[in-house]
Amino acid sequence: MIREISSGGVVVRHMAEGWSIAVIEPQKEPSAKAPRGKSAAKAILALPKGLVDPGERPEQTAVREVLEETGLTASVVAKLTDIKYVYVRSWGDKQKVFKVVSFYLLRYKSGQIDDISPDMRVEVKRALWIPLAEAPQSLAYKGERDVVRRAQDYLKLHPEP
Repeated sequence: MIREISSGGVVVRHMAEGWSIAVIEPQKEPSAKAPRGKSAAKAILALPKGLVDPGERPEQTAVREVLEETGLTASVVAKLTDIKYVYVRSWGDKQKVFKVVSFYLLRYKSGQIDDISPDMRVEVKRALWIPLAEAPQSLAYKGERDVVRRAQDYLKLHPEP
């Protein structure tokens, strides 16, 4: 089985309404099978993430992917967790892939949400801020919902990361 190692970030920013996180709506066309509990018509929201490049540390990947997919510069606060799953590639060779994604809590530093390069629009339809409190109900994938709950727990213990 092929293995993929990726990394991603939960970017938090304190706004007037409280904590918000940066999420993306992937550009992929909706498939016939939507994630469990989500209708095909509803936007699929996910956390920014991508493959770790050769010679890159996972936390560097998280920061890079956040910048590429959201337009935001952020700094690493803490590692949240690794999620692991198996999927079958829907393109090319249709191989089964074992994937590990390391997720980091990142603190927003600068940038405008959704200010991404035209090349990245192939992957990302849009990036947006959503309230952290709504994220567990808004994200499409269970593993990512669990990651956000870890971020919420971290912020309860460390109100100013």
